[in-house]
Amino acid sequence: MASRGTILAVATTYGLQGIGYAVVVTALPAFQSRTGLDATGLSLVLLGVCVTAALGSLLADVVALRASSRHGVLLGFAVQAVGLCATAFAPDTVSIAAAVLLYGLGLGLIDASCNMQGVLVQRGRATPLLGRFYATATGGSIVGALAMAGVIASGAPAFAALVLAAALQVVFIVAFGRLLSRERAARTARRERTTRLDGRAITVVGLVILAAFTVDSAASSWSSVHLTAVGAAAALAPVGFAVYQGGVFVARLVADPVTRRIGRRMLLGTAIVMGIAGGLVVAFVPVPAGAIAGFAISGLAVGALVPLAFGLAGAVDPARSDEVVARVNLFNYAGAVLGAVGVGVLTDVTGSGLAFLLPAVLLLAAVPAWQRATR
Repeated sequence: MASRGTILAVATTYGLQGIGYAVVVTALPAFQSRTGLDATGLSLVLLGVCVTAALGSLLADVVALRASSRHGVLLGFAVQAVGLCATAFAPDTVSIAAAVLLYGLGLGLIDASCNMQGVLVQRGRATPLLGRFYATATGGSIVGALAMAGVIASGAPAFAALVLAAALQVVFIVAFGRLLSRERAARTARRERTTRLDGRAITVVGLVILAAFTVDSAASSWSSVHLTAVGAAAALAPVGFAVYQGGVFVARLVADPVTRRIGRRMLLGTAIVMGIAGGLVVAFVPVPAGAIAGFAISGLAVGALVPLAFGLAGAVDPARSDEVVARVNLFNYAGAVLGAVGVGVLTDVTGSGLAFLLPAVLLLAAVPAWQRATR
């Protein structure tokens, strides 16, 4: 069983990932000002980040197979640190875009590798850990956003926060990397490694990730736009995202003990129903209070769905959980694109309310995982 030091080190990887991602997304206005890119150009860069992150997730699979997921975490933070610093100091638009894409590669490496670590260290424990690990990531996002606000308030350039985030990642590599789990879930006989994994099981679990991250990306990208469309004052528009993140954080804090109490199947079914209900409320209650309530319900659903899904991924083939997690993680980026781009396109066609039916409908794709789940 993993030591407390290992559990703390794994939790820290989630927290640092949250900090790094938050400073990048909150630096987007400064990025846009510095490069002169319009919204379409910036969207293309973000799409590129999703692509390089998917490549990073595939690379994490290779690293875990040849070495361990610990090496994937260390490599991921090294790549992220270089990407963050290069973004801060790049002299022109092309260089900045290339640096951000490099950060995306590190993002995918860490997304997959830290989930591999999370699955390994919770194995054999009476109470799951992934929910609290993800709560640490959400807490890190809050810290990163506040740090960016503090840097800007101090009069320093926004990109200074990127350097600070990179410094934290380097400190982790040097001081805490040795505490990560050295277990290799992929260390199996050659014959077992060449046996095909259960593609249907991976797809079933991956669809939960796809649906959850579609909801997450839609709420993150379009909640403020929707609240403005239904008559919210400008000062109230960001509240939708805030309550959504609050719901995510609360759900992640309680997901582990609730899973132990009522079982994974019951919690997964409840989260799917809540996610669909949240989307329906946003779509069909076109007033600010209704939209805010819908985003809060959606946050509670997503906060539970993601750690539950990665827990299910680890159980598909425990001897090869690293490989399964890396493949399931790819659905994350497809969901991010669907939520940001798909809901945006539908907003122009149907209006922002009905556009939120897309993530609600996609949650129906998680039903097979509910049928598969056991206590």
